[in-house]
Amino acid sequence: MPLLPFSVQQDEANQDKLAVLIDADNTQAVIIEGLLAEVAKYGVASVKRIYGDWTNNNLRSWKDKLLDYAIHPIQQFSYTTGKNATDSALIIDAMDLLYSEKLDGFCIVSSDSDFTRLASRIRESGRKVYGFGEKKTPRAFVSVCDKFIYTEILRDREDDEDDAKPAVKTRRDFKGDRRLLKLLRDTVEDQADDSGWAYLGGVGKKITLRSSEFDPRNYGFRKLADLFRALPQFEIEERPQENGTGRQIYIRWKRKSRPLEGP
Repeated sequence: MPLLPFSVQQDEANQDKLAVLIDADNTQAVIIEGLLAEVAKYGVASVKRIYGDWTNNNLRSWKDKLLDYAIHPIQQFSYTTGKNATDSALIIDAMDLLYSEKLDGFCIVSSDSDFTRLASRIRESGRKVYGFGEKKTPRAFVSVCDKFIYTEILRDREDDEDDAKPAVKTRRDFKGDRRLLKLLRDTVEDQADDSGWAYLGGVGKKITLRSSEFDPRNYGFRKLADLFRALPQFEIEERPQENGTGRQIYIRWKRKSRPLEGP
């Protein structure tokens, strides 16, 4: 096998090593390509495991994906009706990996609240936790993650139905979403200079710290800048990058806009 160029090896060595643990009982196979592409934004998937009872025909859609994406299946028989043995197997494995492997973070893929305490324990150890689940995921699990991505935005568009895609919100929709507007306004104003302008890059990082599940794709926009452009309450300005050839985006809350009364 040919060796990778040194620059590529060095780049991978500098990335976070992540364990991707998938609850097959609560995750649809259609998201796998988008899921792994999303994980790659945060680091290298050093461990990829999926848990379920593989004697069950309900997991047939997953079986065709395992080899293609080099995901190691973990067999867990359903010994008792009504009890989810898969959750226990994933939790035990996660704790083993936490102490036996030099990992920087975990990606827990499930819409089940049973992993809330696991995510909390991993964060207590100083590792990052990235959660992936459907919008029905209980709030407790969403909030405990460093970053939570709703899997509806990761679905394979060719195999998916149109009504499953996040629709682009209109200005009228945003006007009624006071929680979102308050989150964006408060973050922009916290990062703003004396004239009210805030650099978009800094705003994006702070928004994630305030709200783990925030993602412009949840509102139908690929980038945060596109979301701000759709909001009449904000001004956007592009400026030449200092000591560079690119341009930077700055945002400001329009001072004439009516004040928000709360979430």
